[in-house]
Amino acid sequence: MPATIYTVIDVETTGKGILGNRITEICIVRMQEGEILDTFTSLVNPECPIPSFITGLTGIDDDMVRTAPIFSEIADRVLELTTEAIFVAHNVSFDYNVVKEEFRKLGKSFVRKKLCTVRLSRKLIPGMASYSLGKLCRSLNIPLEDRHRAKGDTDATVILFTRLLGLDTDRSVIKKFLNVRSREATLPPHLPLTAIEALPATTGVYLFKDKQGKVVYVGKAKNIKQRVTSHFYNKKNKEYALCQETYSIDYEETGSELVALLVEAAKIQHYYPVYNQAQKTQVSLYGVITYTNRKGVLQLGIDRVQGITSSFAIFYTRQQAIETLERLSMAYQLCPRYCGLQHTHKRCSHYKVKNCKGICEGKESTALYNMRVHQALKEISSEQQSFVIKEKGRTIEEQSFVMIEQGVYKGYGFIGEEAQISKLEDCEHYLTKQKHTYHTTKIIKSYLKKNGNTTVLSMNT
Repeated sequence: MPATIYTVIDVETTGKGILGNRITEICIVRMQEGEILDTFTSLVNPECPIPSFITGLTGIDDDMVRTAPIFSEIADRVLELTTEAIFVAHNVSFDYNVVKEEFRKLGKSFVRKKLCTVRLSRKLIPGMASYSLGKLCRSLNIPLEDRHRAKGDTDATVILFTRLLGLDTDRSVIKKFLNVRSREATLPPHLPLTAIEALPATTGVYLFKDKQGKVVYVGKAKNIKQRVTSHFYNKKNKEYALCQETYSIDYEETGSELVALLVEAAKIQHYYPVYNQAQKTQVSLYGVITYTNRKGVLQLGIDRVQGITSSFAIFYTRQQAIETLERLSMAYQLCPRYCGLQHTHKRCSHYKVKNCKGICEGKESTALYNMRVHQALKEISSEQQSFVIKEKGRTIEEQSFVMIEQGVYKGYGFIGEEAQISKLEDCEHYLTKQKHTYHTTKIIKSYLKKNGNTTVLSMNT
């Protein structure tokens, strides 16, 4: 059986992620059992401007590539050198996908087996402080000249790969990495396979963390392992960048998809991860407030509130609050001026509320007016229901629950199947308290709209 052929490759690019990225320089070394069979190095005209920060990193500018061949002119040479060879690179997913994308633009398929020297180094040379090419070469006394140039990086990777081959004499590690079922070639370079193997195939929340342990992404899934793995096959620039920064993954099982959504929202608000876009915007809540003016009149108004509040009602836009006060004003003959609907020091003249009894002109007693205000407040307070949503638990022996008290989300928890819950106080011992936000309210409202009252228990407070 002939010895395995490898092509060690490095590309320099215009630096626009995977999609839209173009090659500016490429170096390929074809080798067999440590012997170099052929080499190829070339600048490449990317057919687009090279950003200044890339020039600062690589030294390659528009003038250098102006007369260089475009990729289509060297494509046959790349195919020739990589045919029947294993594609080897330091952080192979980047170089491989960039080359593959160049061929896709030409209408050609490019499929090769892949080996990542980052992942191989982690396996065969454990315990290094860093596995970046520059720091790894310094630690192992591997010469690295012309850093961030294709030939310089490839020459260093060839030496590193040769050493790795020497450490894997029976090729058992390489064979495992090449096994399509091992997923070694598709995992992020800094994430150990054991981190994926440890993930459960259950509903919950997962957190991607960077080298310093900072949370960079929070997601929820019905199947945590399956959803996490799907990130590694997504070729979008954002997904690729996320995977490059991921060093570890944490997770939290919830059993219930509703609880997973609520926990995800809370963790996004807490960690503010750089790769999460949705739910990061702080949305103000609005509450109906009351105060007594100098004349003793009980006035209503609208003010922004944060989280759990003692307001009589909570709304998610100012317009919703205004519409509620307009409805109450018409139903209880309240003055729009004293409900914050009209800013005037004269008698009210609201375009919609026309049935004020004249408190603003001194035509009605304060006591009678305040009595109707209390009736209005009692109505909107009674609309804020208290209930518990019961859902699946993390095991068949338990249930999860979500508690809402007077319209305010209080948190979630888990209880045994045998536990009897008939009032809110019964849940307190099991409750993980959470903040009431715009996002949690949207999640709960969407759930109730979809599921109705099938899993909701009304509660006495």
